[in-house]
Amino acid sequence: MIARAPAWGWSLLLGAAAAASISALTVQLAFAVVAIGFIGMAHGASDLAIVEPRQRPLFVALYVFVGAVCLCWWVIDPAVALPAFLVASAVHFGVEDAPADRPLERVARGTSLVATPATLHATNLTDILRLGGTSTNVLPAMVATMALIGAIAAAYLVVKACQRKDLRLLVGTVALVILPPLVGFSVGFLVLHPAPQTFERRTQIGCATMGSYLRATAPILVAAILLATITGVLLLHSDPSGVRPLFAGIAALAVPHLIVTPLFGHMQWRPFQRAVRSDA
Repeated sequence: MIARAPAWGWSLLLGAAAAASISALTVQLAFAVVAIGFIGMAHGASDLAIVEPRQRPLFVALYVFVGAVCLCWWVIDPAVALPAFLVASAVHFGVEDAPADRPLERVARGTSLVATPATLHATNLTDILRLGGTSTNVLPAMVATMALIGAIAAAYLVVKACQRKDLRLLVGTVALVILPPLVGFSVGFLVLHPAPQTFERRTQIGCATMGSYLRATAPILVAAILLATITGVLLLHSDPSGVRPLFAGIAALAVPHLIVTPLFGHMQWRPFQRAVRSDA
């Protein structure tokens, strides 16, 4: 199995990705919005649940502050905000998705998710990054560097996946290489990061089933989706293509998850033991 999830779910995801890949950019963008902005948010929706009650006011204050600063930065200077977000995301993926005793794999996992889509789709990725706000002066060199790094990282991960018979790593990496950038990143991201992270969070907060996890995190998840949607709609006037609003909305929610949550995430508090007993 790719991960501990129903086979029909993965089949639906890959089927939708295949259809989006041969469709217009607007369809690929819609796929990314659903995959990253809705499904992918499930693992971050439990951020508040892993914080002790006495720490929550400070946690929420920092979370909102960092998200607001990120959004303002994105509006004022997207040419710097986008590359900075990509680098921060690569570090987060590497640290979270590979064991500490595999430093080379950590580097490969982090850089692959961000850079590998440039390997076979440099032109498409250049157009997307340009719409996202990246300066056209640095785009050619930036995408060329990403393509080289992404190809090396992907090759390394494919070899590791075959050696360990890790289907999830293989599928996620191949999707990053083959599919168009928005679709490939969405699939690779979901398979390699939120899916395993969500199951780990479910165990950490003491939810016996995915249903109990979603019920427990529903208020935060719904609020996050509404916030991202409102942010995207408000920014559509500056970029009718929808690419920059997508990046800005995701970054405003992701950056606090990357920066603030690790400061509190070491705490082991289980607020949903009742859900475990009721679902057992």
